[in-house]
Amino acid sequence: MRPNFKTKTLRKCLTSAAIVAVAISATTAKAQDQEGTESEDTADVIVVTGSRITNPNLELSSPVNVIGRDQIDLAPSLTAEELIRELPGVVSDLGSAVNNGSSGAAEINLRGLGSNRNLVLLNNRRIVPSGLTGVTDTNLIPLALVERVDIVTGGGGTVYGADAISGVVNFVLKDDFEGAEISTSYGVTEESDGSVFRADLTLGGNFADDRGNAVLSVGYRTSDPVLQGDRGFGFESLNSGTGEPRGSGTSVPTAINGQQLDPDTGLLSDDINTFNFNPFNYYQTPFERFNVFGAARYEVAEGIEVYGQGLYSKNTVETQFAPSGLFGTTYNLPLSNPFLTDALRNQICAQPIVGFGQAECDAAAGVTDPTDPNFRAPAVTINRRLVEQGQRQQTLEFDVFQLEAGVRGDITDTIQFDVHAAHGRSTRVRSQNNSGLRSRIQQGLFAVDAENCIDPSNGCVPINLFGSGQDISQEAVAFFNQPVSATTKTELTTVTGSISGDAGFTIPWAETPVNFAIGAEYRDNVASIIPDIASGTPDEILGNGEPLVPQSGSYDVVEVFGELVAPLVEDKPFFHSLTLELGGRYSDYSNTGSNFTWKAGGSWEPVEGFKLRGIYQKAVRSPNIEELFQPTTTGLDNLAVDPCAGANPVGNAQLTATCIAQGAPAGQIGSIPQPSAGQINVTSGGNENLDVEKARTITIGAVIQPAIVPGLTVSIDYYDIVVKDAISETTVNDVFAPCFAAPSANNPTCALIQRNPLNGSLNGGSDTPGATLTLSNLGRFETSGIDFGINYQRELNFATLGLQFNGNYTIENKFQATPTSVNRECAGFYSVACTTIGGIKPEFQLNSRVSLSREEGSISLGWRHISGQDIEPSLEGSFLPEFESIDSYNIFDLAVRGNVMETLNVTFAVDNLFDKKPPIVGNDIGTTDFNSGNTFPTTYDALGRRYTIGATLTF
Repeated sequence: MRPNFKTKTLRKCLTSAAIVAVAISATTAKAQDQEGTESEDTADVIVVTGSRITNPNLELSSPVNVIGRDQIDLAPSLTAEELIRELPGVVSDLGSAVNNGSSGAAEINLRGLGSNRNLVLLNNRRIVPSGLTGVTDTNLIPLALVERVDIVTGGGGTVYGADAISGVVNFVLKDDFEGAEISTSYGVTEESDGSVFRADLTLGGNFADDRGNAVLSVGYRTSDPVLQGDRGFGFESLNSGTGEPRGSGTSVPTAINGQQLDPDTGLLSDDINTFNFNPFNYYQTPFERFNVFGAARYEVAEGIEVYGQGLYSKNTVETQFAPSGLFGTTYNLPLSNPFLTDALRNQICAQPIVGFGQAECDAAAGVTDPTDPNFRAPAVTINRRLVEQGQRQQTLEFDVFQLEAGVRGDITDTIQFDVHAAHGRSTRVRSQNNSGLRSRIQQGLFAVDAENCIDPSNGCVPINLFGSGQDISQEAVAFFNQPVSATTKTELTTVTGSISGDAGFTIPWAETPVNFAIGAEYRDNVASIIPDIASGTPDEILGNGEPLVPQSGSYDVVEVFGELVAPLVEDKPFFHSLTLELGGRYSDYSNTGSNFTWKAGGSWEPVEGFKLRGIYQKAVRSPNIEELFQPTTTGLDNLAVDPCAGANPVGNAQLTATCIAQGAPAGQIGSIPQPSAGQINVTSGGNENLDVEKARTITIGAVIQPAIVPGLTVSIDYYDIVVKDAISETTVNDVFAPCFAAPSANNPTCALIQRNPLNGSLNGGSDTPGATLTLSNLGRFETSGIDFGINYQRELNFATLGLQFNGNYTIENKFQATPTSVNRECAGFYSVACTTIGGIKPEFQLNSRVSLSREEGSISLGWRHISGQDIEPSLEGSFLPEFESIDSYNIFDLAVRGNVMETLNVTFAVDNLFDKKPPIVGNDIGTTDFNSGNTFPTTYDALGRRYTIGATLTF
């Protein structure tokens, strides 16, 4: 059932009322003195993301990109994932723009290495993952309390453990919040759809003579859908090869063994009427979130503080697809089915796949008793879009909570300790409607007459698949359309203790003491999937692809770690500062054994204002629960053209032999259908023998703050990441390319492809494994590039000028699934293989912003640039020429912020200021989750110009 999303009219009324209420309240609210909300004791202790060492005099070697509160406030309607997605060096992943393929979570993918290779933290602490991959759902981040976001790209495994190969995203919350803050915002596209409403209330204050502080934040957010059918460029599904409309081969009327019923003649024809599935899909998925966050701390004795926090989030995400159907799965069709005409029955009998003589066909026509010797129910493939059922709907409901408690304090004047424990649980319930059950379709085909089934159990109603296209009765729909669900549960328990401070001594040429941090951590991960019977049965839910087989697994890890930052030289000629940074972590995993990771780096500032920095890190990532324990199942992947389809094998003896060896009937050579909707069956699963993957990260850079240009900071950093023994799955191309480059029945790669035994296609049920994809430690990832940032602030006579430029140039982004696979370069290229791990990976990205601010408010113009892309070189000529390249993409936003009074500010923002349209490339040039609606909606804006108004009241 759909969650209760408010209508647009009601939402607008509520939003207007909320903003007016905020304004009225501001006229009577008494301004509170905010000075002193951060005590002197806390002001001189900072927590640097990427290290457990806290010292305001030390700047560490890893570059950190920071999103401040001011930037967050410029886009009040965004979620955490949407905020991070637009940063250079971040590749789009699952989020609100992913419909078909969405897990309901919003994930972050640093460097394009996969969301499972970076870590998302909340106040430097892990959050319970949303599923078996161990990835955090950023939808639960309480943005109203976020003070800043730190992004460390280029490692972090030594400090935070596994999953931090490509970096860390740390959401740092406000500390010592006092008073009350009410904020609300409403945004809508220029097409009057996709509205977003958000409201947050935050209360906090000190107590016990400022020895304690408590804060509570409650938030609500909801967003309406945007259908692909509501945008002209997304309404019709386009063939990437021809540019012509291309729908699914599963359409109406019914097709039997690849021939479709012609309503005019009542007979099967070779002409196929395809189905346009685009209009039913979303560019923006409906979303509703309710979250509560609370935290408190109390100084129980001088230098000793206890603290705790709790988080609860309930998120609901909807996805929607075209009506379900019988997608070429094998069914037994009784020749006595009451809806078959004599002519149609005779035609089916004569098909080569069936091969019944006329006498046998006639004898079976009136026999409905399966025990009768003349009863015949030949196996046939049936394609039929169940339009009478309506579009498929999927609701994903998340309930997440996490509790944490700890104690921290001083051991000496310069050494501190921190011990804390946390436990979190995430529950995701996936509910589906309007899919239909295969077993009930099969039961409904075995009918005595138009009203009675041979097997009347479950209230069976006969199903008429042989009319003109709208002939299935609503009674039959109610029989086979049963709601189904599956529940995913994950738990994370963490206990951490650390000691940090200065070591009590200095290097002879330096004044700042050597600083250290040592500690230990225990983590326990448990996850499971509990489907209902239908969800866990292969082929049972129509249109689902792979089943959700019951699975569970767990592992734990014990770790000890240490860091050392040693100032070596300070305030000497050519050595304004020279600092050494070292770190190590020993991990003992219950599933992969013991491993050691380490880092070594430092910084050299020959003169004040010019610093060179660099760090070398070795890290490992242990396999997650899904990679270890996922059962082998048959699902779907992308392939637009099957080399065995159509006339390709005709006259080619080797290709013909290969197709037959893969299971295609010899009689089907020349008429094997192309993949339905650009998708084929694939069979894959976990591997309990997986070991850790090993990564090496190098970062070298410089920071320049010239004294002759006050307010200017320039940074540039080169990074190089190599992941060996990577846990990876072979791609469809890794199977098909080596097979059909030299097709042979003896080619071992060709044996990894198994076809539909009836029509030779790569579609069907569990009798069609399709391509077998294996998971192993044979993969390799390589990425390198340059990050740069320019920040400048200057006081003008009338305002403060702020300039900010953040850019990334990716030199390479390579992925090789196995040593014999293609070592694929994906930086600046797109294809099915290149979008398997995240979306588009541009060579060059730039985010810039210029702003003018005064005490009364500010105006800010943002510019985001994405360099042009090309089709993967090996695929040149396979698609329509204009679809094989994408021009550079520029998008602008404008935000105006006004301080209406001391306690009230209002923001008006326009995103996609010039209504830039996304590039059009068709629907089968990338993976289904990222290439949808004829474009890549996670990278390029498919929604169009959006207006947002927000207000914040503090008192």
